[in-house]
Amino acid sequence: MAVPSVPAAAAPPTASAADQLTRVIVAYDDADAAALAVDRAGGKVGRPLSIVESFAAEVPGTQLSALRSAPGVRSVTLDGEVALQAERWRADGDANSMFSVVRATGALDVWKKSDANGKPIGGAGVGIALIDSGVSQVTGLNDPTRIVNGPDLSFESQSPNLRYADTFGHGTHMAGLIAGRDPGTNFQTVDTPTNFTGMAPTSTLISVKVATADGATDVSQVIAGIDWVVTHRNDPGLNIKVLNLSFGTDTYQDEKLDPLSHAVEAAWKKGITVVVSAGNDGKTRTALSMPAANPYVIAVGAADSKGTESRSDDVLADFSTRGNTTRSADLTAPGRSIVGLRDPGSYVDVNYPTGLVPGDSTGRYFRGSGSSQAAAITSGAAALLLQQRPNLTPDQVKKLLVSTADAMTAGDVLGRGSGQLNIKKAIEAPTPTFTQTWAASTGTGSLESSRGSAHVSDPVTGTELTGEKDIMGQAWTGTTWARAATAGTAWTGGTWNGATWTGTALNGNSSTGRSWVAVGWSGNNWAGRTWSGRTWSSAVWDGRTWSGRTWSGSTWSGRTWSGSYWSASIWQ
Repeated sequence: MAVPSVPAAAAPPTASAADQLTRVIVAYDDADAAALAVDRAGGKVGRPLSIVESFAAEVPGTQLSALRSAPGVRSVTLDGEVALQAERWRADGDANSMFSVVRATGALDVWKKSDANGKPIGGAGVGIALIDSGVSQVTGLNDPTRIVNGPDLSFESQSPNLRYADTFGHGTHMAGLIAGRDPGTNFQTVDTPTNFTGMAPTSTLISVKVATADGATDVSQVIAGIDWVVTHRNDPGLNIKVLNLSFGTDTYQDEKLDPLSHAVEAAWKKGITVVVSAGNDGKTRTALSMPAANPYVIAVGAADSKGTESRSDDVLADFSTRGNTTRSADLTAPGRSIVGLRDPGSYVDVNYPTGLVPGDSTGRYFRGSGSSQAAAITSGAAALLLQQRPNLTPDQVKKLLVSTADAMTAGDVLGRGSGQLNIKKAIEAPTPTFTQTWAASTGTGSLESSRGSAHVSDPVTGTELTGEKDIMGQAWTGTTWARAATAGTAWTGGTWNGATWTGTALNGNSSTGRSWVAVGWSGNNWAGRTWSGRTWSSAVWDGRTWSGRTWSGSTWSGRTWSGSYWSASIWQ
């Protein structure tokens, strides 16, 4: 976008000799408004930098603070600083690096504390389930003692070379923010960003893969994944206490009826703290994505740091779903331009090369924006609380995180919840007495309605999976399923909803890690087809997202995975 000419305005202040013009880069949300703000500050708009939605400018030094908070301005950075970062990226000089995130959220301080047993608080002993596109064994996520592969419920589970691997890139990015930790890192003494460290670096992360390289997955696979987590939450070595869902559908079905909503509520009532992304539809959708719409779970919106270390100028990211006065985000966490771990060769990596961090000589890092990232960061924070106080109920975890959030005074009120995550304050707060009393869901609604606009399709025949049946072709009976989900017995061995989906146990060794035994799907049913995310490809993962509206469009994550959110166009 070319920088517009500045409209006529009142005469700007004149710079004195003591107020020399400073060269800056102005990143904008609204180019016209940002240019007008520069003019009113007594500055001059310079060359356009359209690829990063910015322009160069010269502004009186005394006006920099006012310009940073002006309408339409995302950030103001000294021109020289930008050049230096381009030559050599430094995590301690990037407000959206994980080092900056753990410092801003208070996790860096929490890591220096100990639990009742004298262990440093990094999430030790707490299992965090990540239902996503899998986790690749990149550096920082290659510790077989902490990274566990639960069942692969995706269509790629039938290919041994793809099983458990993250061919899409979303899951690896989320996993790094939650539990990444470089080998040999002493997280208690981290005071420089030389090693990548996620929010809960000693937690156990259990990956439940449901999505393929093109984003193809059905809501029945997601529900099956949630049910598996509930059934196996107390398995030896897992102790699943947190469930991260960085996606959502665009269903308008009432949350008391929707099966996906009931699945997360059942997990919550079995003692699992469920953290869900609010969605990435900005102001265009007046409801949170499902299952964030369920009032029990923790719905997280995305905060925008405006490229500064200070929280005083932080706002709700423009893409973060606002919801409505009945149900909106409970709190926010960093969600714009977050630097996570790169998944080389994945769909994201290949199709959005501008997500690579300029100046990163290691080639390990990748940026992404969305409430997905905000939810992942919050899930890691929840694990820290649960190590400190293992007997906390999900309701108490939610109360602690929400009641101790830092106020976000700038930007939109609707969508920012109680403010920004501050895990240090939560750790130091007394245990609350708190029980949520929302009307219970029934889960007896329509599976097809729960899909919203996102459907998988057969790339050969074009046939879409629709109606009241799951990917195995099994009929969906809401009342029967809901009863089992509530009881935590929806899985029997490797069987779910009357069909065999996976094996029945973990296996593996110290070198390969632990992985759930896989089984082959056979028979002439829906599972035998080669599904693609074609209809998810412009409405879910792509299009505005990745390819459809699943993980990003207006379903799974709004615009999280769209080109504009994996490119340099939104980063400072």
